[in-house]
Amino acid sequence: MFLFGCLVLGLLIAAQVYVRLSPMRSETWHVDPFEVQPPAQGGALDRFTAPLQAQVALDAFASVAQSTPRTTLLAGSLQEGRLSYVTRSLLWGFPDVTTIGVRETPDGADVAVFARLRFGKSDMGVNAKRIAAWRAAAGL
Repeated sequence: MFLFGCLVLGLLIAAQVYVRLSPMRSETWHVDPFEVQPPAQGGALDRFTAPLQAQVALDAFASVAQSTPRTTLLAGSLQEGRLSYVTRSLLWGFPDVTTIGVRETPDGADVAVFARLRFGKSDMGVNAKRIAAWRAAAGL
């Protein structure tokens, strides 16, 4: 029984190491959120128009994202008009990727925010909640 317990513990540790250290390639995850389809599960997509200049809207989102715990920039820049962030869960470090894109329009800024999980099939609504929280904190 002791051997079985050690095996299970070893497998759990190996799984956590894999989740935390597996590469997040920007060419895979830094996608144009205006060009994606809403995910069936495990993610969320929000598109809206903000009555601001595109750079102001993106800067507001960037400020909120950078102040979010366990969140780091994966790719993009304000100049590009698109930013992708990785947010990791507290316990296991599961990565979720949130990509924010903006486009200038006559009415302000078209904004698209695409958040999705890296592992598994269900995010239990976490990505939609993150988008709503970031949008509210950014005042959009």
